[in-house]
Amino acid sequence: MSADEKAKAKTEQAKGAAKEAAGRATGNDRLAAEGRTDRMKGDARQAKEKTKDIGKH
Repeated sequence: MSADEKAKAKTEQAKGAAKEAAGRATGNDRLAAEGRTDRMKGDARQAKEKTKDIGKH
């Protein structure tokens, strides 16, 4: 996994987790849903990059 893509994935995951937690704490379902979506995007990016790494070996 390239360092840049790995950083982007971790950033998306962290941003999503923070949004989700803030949404839950304030009772804002929309913000919590946005956070879950961001976190899942980060998870998907990370999985894609891991798959690329496996293919290179």
